[in-house]
Amino acid sequence: MKRTIPGNVDPILAAGDEPLSNASHNAYFGDILEKRLSRRGMLKGSLATVIAGLMATKLPFNSAFAAQGGASSPSMGFQAVPVSTADNVVVPKGYRVQSFIPMGTPVSGDMPAYSLEASGDDQGHQVGSHHDGMHFFPLNDSSTDGLLVLNHEYVEPRFLHAAASGLALDRNGFPQHEDGSRDADQVIKEMNAHGVTVVRVRQGEGGEWEVVEDPHNRRVTAQTAMRLAGPVAETDHVKTQYSPDGTMTRGTLNNCAHGVTPWNTYLAAEENWAGYFANQDTDIDRRQARYGIETRDTGRYQWHRADRDDDMFSRFDASSKGASATDDFRNEPHAFGWMVEIDPMAPEADPIKRTHLGRFAHEGVIFAPAVEGQPVVAYSGDDARFEYIYKFVSSQPYQAATADGSLLDEGTLYVAKFNEDGSGEWLALAPGQHGLTPDNGFTDLADILVNTRSAADFVGATKMDRPEWGAVDPVTGQVYFTLTNNTRREEGDEDPANPRANNNFGHIIRWQEEGTHAGERFEWDLFVVAGDQDDSRDLAGHSLNDENIFCCPDGLWIDPDRRVWIQTDISESVMNTGIFEVFGNNQMLVGDPETGEIKRFLTGPIGQEITGVVTTPDQRTMFVNVQHPGATTTAEDFANGNSVSHWPDGGNAIPRSATLVITREDGGIIGA
Repeated sequence: MKRTIPGNVDPILAAGDEPLSNASHNAYFGDILEKRLSRRGMLKGSLATVIAGLMATKLPFNSAFAAQGGASSPSMGFQAVPVSTADNVVVPKGYRVQSFIPMGTPVSGDMPAYSLEASGDDQGHQVGSHHDGMHFFPLNDSSTDGLLVLNHEYVEPRFLHAAASGLALDRNGFPQHEDGSRDADQVIKEMNAHGVTVVRVRQGEGGEWEVVEDPHNRRVTAQTAMRLAGPVAETDHVKTQYSPDGTMTRGTLNNCAHGVTPWNTYLAAEENWAGYFANQDTDIDRRQARYGIETRDTGRYQWHRADRDDDMFSRFDASSKGASATDDFRNEPHAFGWMVEIDPMAPEADPIKRTHLGRFAHEGVIFAPAVEGQPVVAYSGDDARFEYIYKFVSSQPYQAATADGSLLDEGTLYVAKFNEDGSGEWLALAPGQHGLTPDNGFTDLADILVNTRSAADFVGATKMDRPEWGAVDPVTGQVYFTLTNNTRREEGDEDPANPRANNNFGHIIRWQEEGTHAGERFEWDLFVVAGDQDDSRDLAGHSLNDENIFCCPDGLWIDPDRRVWIQTDISESVMNTGIFEVFGNNQMLVGDPETGEIKRFLTGPIGQEITGVVTTPDQRTMFVNVQHPGATTTAEDFANGNSVSHWPDGGNAIPRSATLVITREDGGIIGA
């Protein structure tokens, strides 16, 4: 059956997603898979048969984790929920759910109440928009009292401003003056709805969770002062009018997934940041062009066109205007694309951008279990079509008593190459290695890191189908990554790790490192190939069924009992239409890493993405984020005051991103 996408749209590109910018001739993951299967004599039937044969393989057990005991399946005792298109949240029988801290909830300052009329400064004291990656930091080892830290990926201005009412705005639209300029306070509100929220939360006697006014509560936004650390700090790449010595920058943008360091700090990823910048220069070098910035006078929200003369706005125009880089903001984009370290326990401390983790569209970062006396190891995916998976290995060993973020400032950044025989290798992105020399256009380490993508192109990394979240199995040490989709992969571009052309539905890859996580070789397989009943395979080689069909895997987390939590992000441009109709609203599922069994645990309201998942230490409370409910509302319906979703408040309320608090009626462990 021929499969078409309604309206001839690309499901890859949701709001703000980065356009294709990788023009390298590096191998495609799909090509590698095809060759691997061909060598095994398996290319005899349909793609489904081929994939089933591949997924029947089993990764070798890593002896480095043998001391933790044998791997066994986690319990998944709940009844799977069905696909849903309703404007509510559905969880299994025996579970209950509370909607919590929606966008605009006050957390600091004078605790300004939510309203569409709230000012830009008010928003700087309220929970931001578009909740995403998230972690719970317990206070005094409590599972009922702690700091919830969450990212805010972007904004939907029509649901943020009272002035948007009655305008024909789609999910990307925003109010403008007749001359194309923007109201400065609206811009400030949008800036302050980005970033990160740190808020103390506590479970009350009745079981409901509540916000606690606390000195730890704060907002980190697109305006917050931040330090630059690592090899790129103080170099010419990041010197601007704001920071002539290249030590500081302002704000963090498009924070998608996150990471939690072994020393208990939070890392916020900067994903699709490039679209925020205009640049009217006719000659744009690879530091911007390779990240999707081209000659244009527009930015995603036109922040640089605010009707107030202030460099908090003009810095989003990266055009060369002065005599040197310290006279303008031509280098401002080079201060984005990093991982941002935030210490939730130190509210007065500046966030720090850790540049040795590489510069790209970070989906997030995950750490291998820290081992005393061994290097710190962290993995990260570049969420754009045909981009790469990276690993950082610290130079200095982890010592629990003294460990801090400086461990991320010295080490080696690697990029992954997947081979057709199921092996893989990590290619060092370091001066002098794999041809990264001045003669080949890579001056020094800072130059390599600012141009991480170009360096990865040069060394021959494998092009992937949009690497998203990752997770590490706490028992086997296996590393999992979601590859959400890629409809730009054409026939003949398939490879073993990206096995489908026109990959609408995505898959999950995993690998086992050779020796420790710091090693330079690994073996890989596929955990699940997502899709409908006719175009999917689980680990056992079976098609997915009514209890577990899903597509576009995005969020990923493995809990302490080894349950693999999978969250989906079907783009709002195609949700509940055409070949995507069968999947309903976005959802969260649970997988068994041993058997490959998968069960649907949750479905969300209309027009949203399910993202961000973590439990309290006792695993009896789970936090999950619902991002951009109502995003499928058309511009015409918005102008007429109609929204397809009114979640979480119901009635005729404006839809708002919010966090779910999930508990069991019997007080048991979530998912068991």
